[in-house]
Amino acid sequence: MTALHPQTPSSSSAASPTTRTGTGQEPLNGFVVDLFGVMAYGELSAFERLSSDARFSPTLRDRAALGRLAVTEFEHFEMVSAHLAGLGVDVEEAMSPFQASIDSFHERTRPADWYESLMKAYVIDAISADFYTALAEHLDAPTRDLIARIQSTAEQGGLLQSRLKSALSDDPRLASRLALWGRRLVGEALTQAQRVGIERQFLGGLLFGAADVDQERETAQLFAQLTRNHSRRMSSLGLTA
Repeated sequence: MTALHPQTPSSSSAASPTTRTGTGQEPLNGFVVDLFGVMAYGELSAFERLSSDARFSPTLRDRAALGRLAVTEFEHFEMVSAHLAGLGVDVEEAMSPFQASIDSFHERTRPADWYESLMKAYVIDAISADFYTALAEHLDAPTRDLIARIQSTAEQGGLLQSRLKSALSDDPRLASRLALWGRRLVGEALTQAQRVGIERQFLGGLLFGAADVDQERETAQLFAQLTRNHSRRMSSLGLTA
């Protein structure tokens, strides 16, 4: 995969977060609202994607499995929606800045078949979980707990990994194709994370709140860790990242 060179938000962007007023709350950090907005639309999009892809499943068991994953994604969307509502923020308003960008990402990474759909779910869900978990380290305990509940991918990842391993075990041509597809997905996903985080400034706002933080180093370390985690997951499938 071509090395990515994360851009760094300016120090003025990180030091001057926008705020929104929650009902009966202190002014809300706009970076946090944006974080939950992109998470909410990501979960809603994942629900739609898995629901649609399930119809291409080769067996009814596979269709039911993807259906269960889709239901879980929608439950996560509802959790984020409820959290935003508790802060006095409308979920549609929070999601709308990210709709066009996320929709474009999914158009660029439209799977060609059911196996590519499985790989996309496996790669994107795991990278998203890693990304949001890293950001959560800089947030308050209730927000960290919510992100941990939403981004817990053990069950989903285990199911997807098991089905992919089964498909790849006796099909070298499929393994080669999905290895290439996985490399494309991780490149698109990391570029998307940089783009959205920088456009809305929440990446810098959450990671670089302290004036003495080396922004370039911290950003590079974050994306390097995301890439290493992805490589380990590909290795667990017997694929080269």
